Amino acid sequence: MTAKVTLSFSDDTIEEARRFAKREGLSLSAWMDQAAREKALREVFTAHADAVNRAGFDLETAAVADAREVAMVDDVLFGGRPRAA
Repeated sequence: MTAKVTLSFSDDTIEEARRFAKREGLSLSAWMDQAAREKALREVFTAHADAVNRAGFDLETAAVADAREVAMVDDVLFGGRPRAA
């Protein structure tokens, strides 16, 4: 499913995005979609790491134990599709 939206970016931002998209062989839309998804994942995992730290758990041990949570987040964000590398 795809939603069409109108967005505004600074000239510098859009030029950089176009350059990165071209370098990666993606359309600007695909690159922006991937960038937004990656940002969402960073937000989710940063919040999780903060919660783990507040609880006093060892982050390395918690990361190993969280493989199921990673799969659930992937499923929500990517709908069962593999995420972009």
